[in-house]
Amino acid sequence: MEILTIIPPIAAIFVAIVWRNVYAALLVALFLSETLIASFNPGLGLLGVIDRNVAVFSSSYNTQILIFCLLIGALIAFMRDSGGVSAMARMLINSGVAGSRRKAELAVAGTGTVIFIETNVSLLSSGVLGRPLYDSHGLSRERLAYIIDSTSAPVSVLILLNGWGAYALSLVADYGFEQPLDVVLGSIPWNFYAILTLIGVYLTAIVGKVFGPLKTADEKVSGITEAGPEPTKAIYMWLPVVVMVIGALSFMAWTGNGSITDGDGAKSILWAIALAIVVAGGLLAFDKVFKPQELQEKAFQGVGEMVPMVTVLLFSIALGGSLKALGTGDFIASIAAGSLPPFTVPVILFLSAAMTSFMTGTSWGTYGILVPIAIPLSQALGIPPALALAAVLGGGVFGDHSSPISDTSLIASVASGSEHLSHVRTQLPYALFTASIACVLYLIAGLLV
Repeated sequence: MEILTIIPPIAAIFVAIVWRNVYAALLVALFLSETLIASFNPGLGLLGVIDRNVAVFSSSYNTQILIFCLLIGALIAFMRDSGGVSAMARMLINSGVAGSRRKAELAVAGTGTVIFIETNVSLLSSGVLGRPLYDSHGLSRERLAYIIDSTSAPVSVLILLNGWGAYALSLVADYGFEQPLDVVLGSIPWNFYAILTLIGVYLTAIVGKVFGPLKTADEKVSGITEAGPEPTKAIYMWLPVVVMVIGALSFMAWTGNGSITDGDGAKSILWAIALAIVVAGGLLAFDKVFKPQELQEKAFQGVGEMVPMVTVLLFSIALGGSLKALGTGDFIASIAAGSLPPFTVPVILFLSAAMTSFMTGTSWGTYGILVPIAIPLSQALGIPPALALAAVLGGGVFGDHSSPISDTSLIASVASGSEHLSHVRTQLPYALFTASIACVLYLIAGLLV
């Protein structure tokens, strides 16, 4: 029976590839999962699909993320339709900061790296900035999505002064370590996948060469792909973005009683995006760029543009909850808990985390399942706990930024303006190539420690 739990995520991937319809893929997988939970009763499975989607809103975190993604549309519409985005791009190009293809890509990658505190803020900021820059240099939106997606999650798990670090510390703290923080920080040099992914991003930006489906996507671009209004003032873009970033950090410090890492990330980014919209709307009204009625229309237009993607996110969260109830993650994780030669443990943990996160679309959920397995296993076999933790963290990042049902890859598609399945298809070869190298390194590490 346990092996049946992997059928829904496999079905989702199969349908997404064959039909190229992410909505159908998620609904088919959700129906299969709920049917298995209902003891093979398809009628109850269909009702379970409805109830599971409704249950998404019982979590304030999920609701905040969904509203955040809708409001992104309003902010993008304000910045884009006011001419602020095109003005910002013109300013960066004329100043020489993004005057060449290489400089433009490095500017986008650098933005995503610097904003390591919150993944979604990093994706939105670098994605919105990158759209006109990539358009002006004839680069595809899929390439932009790859750059921002392969920067945000890896950098978050390497520079652990954020919610990722706090979460990892909370998972490790229960295993009797004198200094749990040393284990978490010690995982950084062992996190081969995240390190290699970031190296790949910057090499792509510097060298300019891409391969596989991403090369094909780039070759189809002949010039500017998103026509917009004439440039006006760059402040219409940079001020709301600065307000959003500073607001997110400030609200995280506030909700964390002075500690950013202890703050409520979902609530903070929701408040920050709302504040940025108010600032952007107020500025545009003050400068008489739009009348109040026009601002309202622009806001709803932008929100409407996000509805299809937010629907995908809703289905993805529902599927993740269903797979958790079904026990898919637990079954995949149990593969790593068998009788294993000690030197294979790091690579097995990495592969198990990668499979779990890819099939469930959640890195943090994967950590919650696998860290309680990895740490005791490493202690029993004499493997450095930091190495075991790094393997799990890196494997979780793999799924977080490559799975078609991950919220991070979905938001990367929204921020970059890329079609979602096209983004997944063009980025996956890079993720698999990097994961293959990481596997070799984990085998070597297992033999040396």
